[in-house]
Amino acid sequence: MLRRSLLTLCVALVAALANAAPKQIDLLITGGTVLTMAGPTIERGSVAIDDGKIVAVGLSSDIDRNYTAKTTIDARGKAVMPGLINTHTHVPMTLFRGIADDRDLMDWLQNFIFPAEAKNVTRDFVRAGTRLAAAEMIRSGTTTFTDMYYFESDIADETKKAGLRAVLGETLIDFPAPDNKTWDAAIDYMRGYVKQWKGDRLVTPAFAPHAPFTVSREHLIQVRALATELGVPILIHVSETKNELQQVAEKQNGMTPGKYLDSINFLGPDVVAAHGVWLTAEEQAIFAKKKTGVAHCPESNMMLASGIAPVVDMLHAGINVGLGTDGPAGSNNNLDMLEEAASAARLAKVSKGDPKAMSAHAALEMATICGARVLGMDKRIGSLEAGKQADVIVIDLQQPKIQPVYNVESAIVYAASGSAVDTTIVDGKILMRGGKVLTVDVPAAVAKAKQIRDAVLQSLKK
Repeated sequence: MLRRSLLTLCVALVAALANAAPKQIDLLITGGTVLTMAGPTIERGSVAIDDGKIVAVGLSSDIDRNYTAKTTIDARGKAVMPGLINTHTHVPMTLFRGIADDRDLMDWLQNFIFPAEAKNVTRDFVRAGTRLAAAEMIRSGTTTFTDMYYFESDIADETKKAGLRAVLGETLIDFPAPDNKTWDAAIDYMRGYVKQWKGDRLVTPAFAPHAPFTVSREHLIQVRALATELGVPILIHVSETKNELQQVAEKQNGMTPGKYLDSINFLGPDVVAAHGVWLTAEEQAIFAKKKTGVAHCPESNMMLASGIAPVVDMLHAGINVGLGTDGPAGSNNNLDMLEEAASAARLAKVSKGDPKAMSAHAALEMATICGARVLGMDKRIGSLEAGKQADVIVIDLQQPKIQPVYNVESAIVYAASGSAVDTTIVDGKILMRGGKVLTVDVPAAVAKAKQIRDAVLQSLKK
């Protein structure tokens, strides 16, 4: 009798569970081809999101019956993947887009960018540039970006208003900058900036000493100590050009930039080194040992003829390598991370003389989960997994330039571009849907950019 009662109870429980009401959540993306970047691609898959986090990923037939959402996005005919992560850029430089193209780095910096910045960069300038960049990034599927510029607290404020996630580094350099005229003033600014933004849900403050040839040994050591004290990351340009190698060697007893930074105990897992074009095999081994990440910027390196970074060798050495667009002025001119992924793959093939040197999958990894590792954020973002923050994009695969699709990763990397992104979500919040940006007034941002262009042109005549 007891056994029969227990059996009856078990059957009743199973029936109750089977008929249980679906759980209410904030957002359900259903019916798409889901690239989790953490496992196999899921055809006709769904992603369930609640309170800013991913709560389930799987087949739509399994997920959809267990959840009911306040908002449902039909992703049939589309790809669903983690948001793109730009590991190196200078977003306010959208307002200098096209000001001085087709020049090498030192000519571009010393004769055009530094003078233009000295005359034009203000709080209002960086806010306007950040709004324009935010619209471009949201429109092309970037959900996290890593910035190095001035007035970074103002950039942080505009970034948060736009709903993007970011690691934002205040640039420190050994000559008067637009926001801080002395090194001591810059350090004071940094302390206040970190205090204001550390622990924010979207914004991570960072130190950004410009480069080993523009910041003294003493100041680099000071930055290293302060970053450790305050518990924030460091962003820096390293080994971008042969000219940089020459300048560092002349000042540091023949050392290369990577070895020089290692000699002063600067490197570590909290450092993101942009470019790394001329890192030697010895330096690559050092970076791997110190767990220092590299932001690979292939289009910038090509545009400025800086060289071809040994990315395949870096990956084989065990270095975490992400993708970056660099600044959208003279060194790239756009913030399109899907174009960057395609360039990274093609440049790796050319540099190695091997079409298998970098696959479409590897390029997408660099744009997502590997970028998250570079930033030390891979436990939170970079892949579609339950428990991670809901940074998700939806890509329309029905565009003529993409069809027909035989392999979705190949289609995204080699055929699509940022214009194919249909929906952008950060922290569970929809920033763009159906190609319409919801968190930035795009016409106003464009109008302001045109107004500033006229002022910049006038300033350069003086």
